[in-house]
Amino acid sequence: MPTSSASTTDTAKSNGGGVQSLERAFDLLERMADAGGEVGLSELSASSGLPLPTIHRLMRTLVACGYVRQQPNRRYALGPRLIRLGESASRLLGTWARPYLARLVEETGETANMALLDGDEIVYVAQVPSKHSMRMFTEVGRRVLPHSTGVGKALLASFPPEEVRALLSRTGMPAATEKTITTPDGFLAALEDVRRAGYAVDDNEQEVGVRCLAVPVPDSPTAAAISISGPAGRVTEAATEKIVPVLQQVAGELSEALAAQNQA
Repeated sequence: MPTSSASTTDTAKSNGGGVQSLERAFDLLERMADAGGEVGLSELSASSGLPLPTIHRLMRTLVACGYVRQQPNRRYALGPRLIRLGESASRLLGTWARPYLARLVEETGETANMALLDGDEIVYVAQVPSKHSMRMFTEVGRRVLPHSTGVGKALLASFPPEEVRALLSRTGMPAATEKTITTPDGFLAALEDVRRAGYAVDDNEQEVGVRCLAVPVPDSPTAAAISISGPAGRVTEAATEKIVPVLQQVAGELSEALAAQNQA
């Protein structure tokens, strides 16, 4: 008597108890994002190890749902419906982070921010302003290029050099100020400094008169960093020695809180 195909098709449960087709679909979406948002079926098959018919079936479903779209060149790109999901998740992540950012403001006196790497851009998802009359404001939802920001350096420091170069080639490296790093080699050298020091600095590179200190949030479900920003006259080298340990401690505590949310 033939066995049921339910145990061998994409509707089967995975070893972890999940639905295999869902796990595979989300894996493909993440692989597309890692590849810059547009890929061909053969590339997905090579990177995922899945057979082409399985990938084609999953992509047809994702296209029908609006989460993927097929380009005129037959390649597949991330679809517009993902934007709404991403924006909602970003707002929720920013909400969870606000108490930790408030602690940063309390302990450092400067404006605290949280930012994510979204595609090739940095997007700010939360901010708690300083109580000083002279303080920094960054609109939540603002998007900037990573090469001119402390959070961008903090997030890209863990990336392989070839991926960083590919990103920079896609975005370009326009100068926001005369201190902005505008060459890939210069930026990679700055990332080496970040890895060595354990934190990133934006020294008048995004805005004249403003310094920013940033660290990544370890093991965040999506690449995230927190930072403080303030006038260069207050965020001095001496202040940096006091601020960085606070940033690193708060980033660790935020990481633990996000991990607990994921397990809930």
